[in-house]
Amino acid sequence: MGRLIRRRVPLIAIGAAVALAGAVAAGTATALSSPAPHASLAAAGGAGSGQVARLPVISGPAAAGPSAARPVHATFVAIPFPGRSPAPAPVAPVTARNSLRQIVLPDLFVILPQGFAAAQLARIGKLGGVRDVLAVDGGAIGIRGKAANVVGVSPDQFRSWTPPETAADQAVWTALTRGEFVATSVARQRLGLRAGRSYQMAGASRPAVAFGAVAAVGLPGVDAVVDSQTAGTLGLVHDVAVLISAPGDRLSALTARVRGVTGAQAQVISLRPAAPARLPVGGSVPAGRPASYLQLYQESAAQFCPGLSWTVLAAIGQIESGNGQNVGPSSAGALGPMQFLPSTWQIWGTDAFGETGPPDIMDPFDAVPSAARYLCAAGASQGGASLSQAIFAYNHASWYVTEVLALAAQYAQAYG
Repeated sequence: MGRLIRRRVPLIAIGAAVALAGAVAAGTATALSSPAPHASLAAAGGAGSGQVARLPVISGPAAAGPSAARPVHATFVAIPFPGRSPAPAPVAPVTARNSLRQIVLPDLFVILPQGFAAAQLARIGKLGGVRDVLAVDGGAIGIRGKAANVVGVSPDQFRSWTPPETAADQAVWTALTRGEFVATSVARQRLGLRAGRSYQMAGASRPAVAFGAVAAVGLPGVDAVVDSQTAGTLGLVHDVAVLISAPGDRLSALTARVRGVTGAQAQVISLRPAAPARLPVGGSVPAGRPASYLQLYQESAAQFCPGLSWTVLAAIGQIESGNGQNVGPSSAGALGPMQFLPSTWQIWGTDAFGETGPPDIMDPFDAVPSAARYLCAAGASQGGASLSQAIFAYNHASWYVTEVLALAAQYAQAYG
């Protein structure tokens, strides 16, 4: 069962992915290795280290059988706006368990073949620079006679750690909650998976599990994801791997501290993306009143800070409030979807998109354009170092700049 160890409120962004192929050795306990990584998931979030996961082998090949699954369509977290409400309400999730709150950037994916002890997980959670840790189950099993690296997770915990397009796709999380499995696009092709069918998974037992959705999971070497109950049925190794988020730390220092806990036998894979991709900047001002946060970020950047990428506003909005789902007040007294301090709002608060009356810190139609104005005044439209300095002005922390730019790059990849 996936387990979340939280030190502070999670901040955001996403890691990269590549996947794995290879033959499974029935009944052995050795690690599965791959002759070459798949390259298909690189677009899910950065380059990473190029390594692939080696999960312990649980069992041998399995056969296939029929059942039900549906194609899915990824969408941005699109929260409709009520007129001028003091607290914009999110779209009601299918279940209370798996609604998206925030996105977390995993920096390391660490695999320990025998599984992590509770004391080791606690020590990792207390390492300097570590903000969040998520433990997952996993193992190499058989699907249709071929090897598949599978992780078992609690969907409501794991969702925040996936690439933004996947995290926003409610169909993926509904499928996992129903007990279906999710596979990467490469795994679907390699394993010959078809919508509308169930497949026998060869682990400690051989359950038939419905193929529910295709999605990038952001983990190197992982072919498929199941829920914690299915993981237990398959006999996946409990807490075999951890995802670690430490946005303000150097990877070399973080890796050394983690190895001080795990020893040399752990496989440590970097998920931190390379330098952010060039961020898209709109060339014209869209017309009309925005109908979602996606449109609001795009139109606010174009109208109130030409030259600023809308993805920066989207990253700040996601980090600060989960796109209006957590509007404060924060411990510092910040309010609204873009988390302005009231004193700062007095200077930068702006009516926009047809809103009238005093600017409302809780109203996204006022708050997002106000954030664009604030960033622009700090030099964000100039890009490069000026953009980084403007983000630092918004929140005086170097890790915050790193997180915003990394998540902005993810939005750029997912939504252009």
